[in-house]
Amino acid sequence: MGIIAKPIGYLLMWIYKLVGNYGIALIILTVIVKLVLYPLYAKQIKSTANMSEMSEKAQEIQRRYANDKERQNEEIQKLYSESGFNPLSGCLPMLIQFPIIMGLFTLLRNPMKYMPAGSEMIFANHESFLWIQDLAQPDKWILPLAAGISTFIAFSMNSMMTQQPGASAAQNKAMNAIMKYFFPLSILWLARSYPAGLAIYWAGGQFMQIFFNLRINKIKAQMNEEKEKRMIAQRAEKELARKKRVRMKGSY
Repeated sequence: MGIIAKPIGYLLMWIYKLVGNYGIALIILTVIVKLVLYPLYAKQIKSTANMSEMSEKAQEIQRRYANDKERQNEEIQKLYSESGFNPLSGCLPMLIQFPIIMGLFTLLRNPMKYMPAGSEMIFANHESFLWIQDLAQPDKWILPLAAGISTFIAFSMNSMMTQQPGASAAQNKAMNAIMKYFFPLSILWLARSYPAGLAIYWAGGQFMQIFFNLRINKIKAQMNEEKEKRMIAQRAEKELARKKRVRMKGSY
């Protein structure tokens, strides 16, 4: 991940030269990275919602053509083509985000390895910030608790992300429990052993994620309203078609 960590390291150094404080520079870097990744995150959520809707329609096709696998595949491909849906679209944003996030972790775990040789960042990495005496050393409780709690809140607000099409209710429940409880506890434990600078990035990023989730939940609500309107319109069209067939039969 050094290929990604190095340019982010130069960005961090540039921010530090502007503000003159390593802790503030880390917070600004966190804001920049989260804002850059937000469009990808929003796209992933929309793709996940579309995937759920497509899954319902695909299951209906599978029931309708249960004894004709070839026809099933044809109808599902036709459904995807007409709706412009790509089954892989939900994975692409995550695949793009993952190397960036790992690059950040690589950088903040060992900042000096990815900074220009002899730069002032060698000393900046050990600066104090608020109650933290040395940002290169772990903070044992305050930052880890902030990281764990913010992660818990962020994942609780977005538990629908783990609803996988085709998975049983029990599987989805187990996945939600892992993401909601085990992952935040893991973050808390890891933050107690990682440099405080990395804990600042994670905690700050998750607090931003909470506000992003508020926006995403509004988008989800709008998508659900649109879906409900489409379903009402489809039911109305089917009812009109049924009444038309009844009238046509009655006229003979």
